[in-house]
Amino acid sequence: MEYVLMTDSDSDLPFHLKQQYDIPVVYMPYALNGTEYFDDLGQMLDHKSYFNMMREGAVPVTSALNEEAYLEYFDPILQEKDLLFIAFSSKLSCTLQAVYSAREKLLKKYPERKFTVVDTLSISGPMTLLVLKAHELYRAGKSMEEVAAWVEANKLRSQGVFTVDDLKYLKRGGRISSAAATIGTMLDLKPIIAEASDGTLQSVDKVRGRKKALATLVERMMEFAPDPAESPILVLNADAEEDAERLKVLVLQKLPGANVMIEHVGPVIGAHCGPGTTAVCFLGTKPRNP
Repeated sequence: MEYVLMTDSDSDLPFHLKQQYDIPVVYMPYALNGTEYFDDLGQMLDHKSYFNMMREGAVPVTSALNEEAYLEYFDPILQEKDLLFIAFSSKLSCTLQAVYSAREKLLKKYPERKFTVVDTLSISGPMTLLVLKAHELYRAGKSMEEVAAWVEANKLRSQGVFTVDDLKYLKRGGRISSAAATIGTMLDLKPIIAEASDGTLQSVDKVRGRKKALATLVERMMEFAPDPAESPILVLNADAEEDAERLKVLVLQKLPGANVMIEHVGPVIGAHCGPGTTAVCFLGTKPRNP
């Protein structure tokens, strides 16, 4: 191909798929117990160890890459080929501005090159689904313009709905108040959070109990009429494998024969939602709600 398709690790792209398709990935930084890591999709620090450290009291801190870091990733590619970069939601971090700044500099340096950036308005599993579909088109020989146009046209169909196990992590990140966390914990309330059409994460419901929460994830998925023949369904978990298996069963009850893949929540979204987070991610035939 005359161009490279690249993404970042906030997609939570499973490492085995990165390897299988040889997808270049920008690794996003975070710190844990005073040590800086890069989210290399679970290779430097595996997901189970990461969430165990959180359970033991470690407080991860996420940060954005600067322009210089992106220049180091992009420059070697643009020396030889054009670049299509599929990025995570601009509404969840300022890091996309650094991408655009790096792009502007590099296009001046390599005026013969094309460098397209797509803001997916997604993070984690929904972003992975877009990357996988884009790479399917890439492997089929579609041009950079055709692949970018498909992602732009379909990005609001890619959706994720998740629930958390412990409200203290949402409280710590400022998404809910201390009072709401205390009352919610007492009443065993579980929030249902979804990616909104503007690329933010929004609370769309709250239910009592983990069992009801998992069932509600599937109910909401079905509202958007996923087509299992078009794309796999991802069940993500933050070291909550038993719940992930339960969620997979619930999905298959609604969509028999679907390709349901159980994968991991990565350290960035996990830092804000905590261990026990469980999600279902899918490509709907209907777009996200506002």
